[in-house]
Amino acid sequence: QVQLVESGGGLVQAGGSLRLSCAVSGSIFRISAMAWYRQAPGKQRDLVATISTGGRTNYADSVKARFTISRDNTKNTVYLQMNSLKPEDTAVYYCNADKQAGVRLNYWGQGTQVTVSS
Repeated sequence: QVQLVESGGGLVQAGGSLRLSCAVSGSIFRISAMAWYRQAPGKQRDLVATISTGGRTNYADSVKARFTISRDNTKNTVYLQMNSLKPEDTAVYYCNADKQAGVRLNYWGQGTQVTVSS
């Protein structure tokens, strides 16, 4: 059974940093593109950053140069380093795994709250 478990959220002042982690159980990590999404209250869930199985990354314009996505295939974990945080980064952050080989399947974590105070 595949599970995605996020951690690392919390309350931080504007300008501060947080690092989110998403641990993936099961055997899909190495064959999955990974992504972070976020959803603010009353808004749709938006893509924040992606990383391919080969390590290629993409970012939403709103987080470029501030956030960094990375993956450790030895630990089945994807990270989101968030620097220079702004109040508008406040949201629930979700980890996503998009299995690329065989049957295409998509998995979500339960989310972790990030709150940035001004």
